[in-house]
Amino acid sequence: GSLFWVLDKTKTSMGARLLKKMIESPLISKDKINYRLDAIEEFSNNYIDVCEIREYLYSIYDIERILSKICVNSANPKDIICFKSSLINIPFIKNLLSNFNSKEIKEINNSIDSLEDLFELISKSICDDPPTSLREAGIIKEKYNIEVDRLRESKIKGKEWLSDYENEERNNTKAKALKIKYSKLFGYTFELSNAQKQDLPDYFIRKQTLTNAERYTTEKLNKLQDEILGAEEKLKNIEYELFQEIINEIKKNIIRIKQTSKALALLDVYLSLTYVSTNNHYVRPQINDEDIIDIKNGRHPVIEEIIGLDNFIKNDTYLDNNNYIDIITGPNMAGKSTYMRQIALIVILAHIGSFVPCDSANICLVDRIFTRVGASDDLSTGQSTFMVEMNEVANIMKCSTDKSLLILDEIGRGTSTYDGLSIAWSVIEYISNKIKAKTLFATHYHELTQLDGKLNGVNNYHITIKEQNKDIIFLRKIVRGFANRSYGIEVAHLAGVPEEITNRAKEILKTLC
Repeated sequence: GSLFWVLDKTKTSMGARLLKKMIESPLISKDKINYRLDAIEEFSNNYIDVCEIREYLYSIYDIERILSKICVNSANPKDIICFKSSLINIPFIKNLLSNFNSKEIKEINNSIDSLEDLFELISKSICDDPPTSLREAGIIKEKYNIEVDRLRESKIKGKEWLSDYENEERNNTKAKALKIKYSKLFGYTFELSNAQKQDLPDYFIRKQTLTNAERYTTEKLNKLQDEILGAEEKLKNIEYELFQEIINEIKKNIIRIKQTSKALALLDVYLSLTYVSTNNHYVRPQINDEDIIDIKNGRHPVIEEIIGLDNFIKNDTYLDNNNYIDIITGPNMAGKSTYMRQIALIVILAHIGSFVPCDSANICLVDRIFTRVGASDDLSTGQSTFMVEMNEVANIMKCSTDKSLLILDEIGRGTSTYDGLSIAWSVIEYISNKIKAKTLFATHYHELTQLDGKLNGVNNYHITIKEQNKDIIFLRKIVRGFANRSYGIEVAHLAGVPEEITNRAKEILKTLC
């Protein structure tokens, strides 16, 4: 249900993290925004290549996280194999990117290093399916190190040596049940039942007595044990040392790897934005220096994703230096908040360099977007809903400029009618006379509609509805003018409030009016 949820069609964890950062920190440079838009436009025009690159990106692991593990010496062999698996796809990505011409895409391609030397190093040194633990054998490939190969051969042949020696002693002693067994406490020993132990020669040394059997060792068995177990321990130590050498070699290339991972993350974000723009029918916004926000048939990117494009009612928006405050009236549930939020989201999308959900958009740069939407209290610090609201309003009035976009939803509703109306009226006057910020101001104080024509930059708009018998139908369309009432009782009826209550409310309303 968030903007990130809509936009996040990334294929890598690196891309998802970067996308979140980009949404949280939009650009305020027209040139940088247009470079991003150029990239997304070119990707949109070559969608087959985009799909192919996204498939390669899907096979790339989180290089940033792997690199951080390498830097703090916590990477295991599986991490390095994941790193190698990621490197396989990079040359194919670079080859496809070479077909593109926009500045941003070229910079991405130039920043991506194929890291072929590291791929070769890992390919010839690390087993394809190594153990996770560094203290287990089986990390290093055959033919990478002579000593590792020798010790590994000793370990494998040790089983043959034991089997041959077992057969040899069976023949010497005529004890057919004689077997070599291994335990962690005593190592390799001969085991024989009590009934046959008298058949053993003098060079068999008793090592352990069991309930129905005895365990023995010999001088030759001890030598074999030392060689076999020593080879295994040496093998583990040498493989560990070789792995650390490989890690140190990778560390020497940290800058190259980091640069490549950043470029791949940025590429993933651009392709994600391209995918969303293409599938959700977004258009490229124009970025202007004339302080104009002109949106034709704008849509809320999150709501339309939930309910479907065909079910969403589109609306226009126009704000400039002469028309910068829109007072929006209409019933609850008619769509005032949705309309205002969609403008904020469209402006954010434009500032992160994304296409936007509308038929056309000409959007100026804004320095900040301030919102005062929804009701909440902060009981832990003793602040009521109204106090929280006033704190936010105070911050907005102090920090906004004529380059800001303000989204103010029902200022003053948390106190008495006349106090709330007075505050809302005064806030609009202050914005009109002092700040001159582009403002969308939703309200149920119909007295505020009198400011259209009295204050500079103020215009009335309302959300249309259709009355049908006792019910109302929300048409969701915003038009010039103002609503003459809020239809609160009708909305209560739609919500299922008992008819006895709503009928009585209408009687009381008549006496009050």
